[in-house]
Amino acid sequence: MKYLKKLFNISNKEAKEVQKQEVDLSLDDLFVYNFIKKGGKFLYCLEKDEIFENVKNILLENNWKSLLVTNPKLITFLNEKEIYIDQNHKKSIPFFTTCEHLIADRGNILFSSNQLKSTKLSEFSENFIVFATTSQLVQNTGEGLTGIKTNCKNALPTNISAVKDFEINKEDDTSLNFGNSSTKNLYLLLLEDL
Repeated sequence: MKYLKKLFNISNKEAKEVQKQEVDLSLDDLFVYNFIKKGGKFLYCLEKDEIFENVKNILLENNWKSLLVTNPKLITFLNEKEIYIDQNHKKSIPFFTTCEHLIADRGNILFSSNQLKSTKLSEFSENFIVFATTSQLVQNTGEGLTGIKTNCKNALPTNISAVKDFEINKEDDTSLNFGNSSTKNLYLLLLEDL
């Protein structure tokens, strides 16, 4: 700090303000920054056709043969002749799903029983492909929960949980988090809809 003071001939107070100054990022930039910092893989899509192509490329890149899909609306994005869709829950099959919200301040992805049914995150494959839209971006978890309450007035979903880490660390399987990890190898396909 003395260096700043000498270099720019500024007071201690002004030097502290220079150090604390943060860059204001837009909601989508903040989410992407936090998401990638945690190890998430991000693919931006301008059109719906790009979703199918990106899913095909992800499967090819990872040598995956099929996807677990529980949402009938997502099947319309996939061509069953080229991508084998499995609707029987198996932990070994990568999961293709939607989400409730994208939490910008943490880079987390919020899910509920609308996507997971009654299955815990830890009971799914460690490999997720998530389809979301830019309108699902919210500042924080509180706004995400409020959004769920607003969007699902008649039937509030249960099993609300978030994927918080995107780099699988097998060495971190301690007795405190064994079987209860919300860490996933996650690809996010984000479609511009605003």
